[in-house]
Amino acid sequence: MDAARRIAEGITKHRGCTDVLEVGPGTGALTRPLLQRGDLDVRAVELDEESVEYLTTQGVLPAEKVFGVDLLKWDPDEAFPKGASFIVAGNFPYNISSQILFRVLDWRDRVPECVGMFQKEVAERVAEGPGSKTYGILSVLLQSYYDIEYLFTVHEHAFDPPPKVKSGVIRLVRNDVRELPHGLTFAHFRRVVKAAFSQRRKTLRNSIKSGGFDATRIPERFQGQRAEQLSVDEFHELAAALLD
Repeated sequence: MDAARRIAEGITKHRGCTDVLEVGPGTGALTRPLLQRGDLDVRAVELDEESVEYLTTQGVLPAEKVFGVDLLKWDPDEAFPKGASFIVAGNFPYNISSQILFRVLDWRDRVPECVGMFQKEVAERVAEGPGSKTYGILSVLLQSYYDIEYLFTVHEHAFDPPPKVKSGVIRLVRNDVRELPHGLTFAHFRRVVKAAFSQRRKTLRNSIKSGGFDATRIPERFQGQRAEQLSVDEFHELAAALLD
């Protein structure tokens, strides 16, 4: 089974959602397997005008389901009923893959599932747990709201021409967290996590100052640790200690 079909089959329709937003479909390598499942309603966001024309003129998707826009500046209410849920899928453009994941975070109450291919290092970083050098900002923020599974690796020779990097496919499935614990806002939590990882070789006592926080408020047991050593729950505790 090729990578595109495996990605399509990786969608579980979490919470009964069948609407899919494919990001960067190009000429439809993933779009076709998504449609061939027969149980998904697919729409696509594609910035490249030639790809939009190909998808619509070749009958891959009807014109009303293809949006020739920049995902990072786009409102999903243009494609789905206001507030409705949708799955995000794609062979994601590597140059904006982290930004796409931040968009998923923005839409976390509407996106029950995200399945797609990233540069292998990004996929591993998102799925990694504490104690790893690849564990970072996206790992902590996404794992606060999603259960994440690294599904499989796609080697360079699967593409023509082959890229210089391997790819990895991951699946994000929304957990039951609606609000962060301890009265945390997402904005405050994100600021703490970014500060903690801003100088990841330093202890939290030193790195957390970069975000303008009072480091003396860090719980004693965390002061000598580095950001990569804290679990997601421990980051929640750290952020709560730094609330105004």
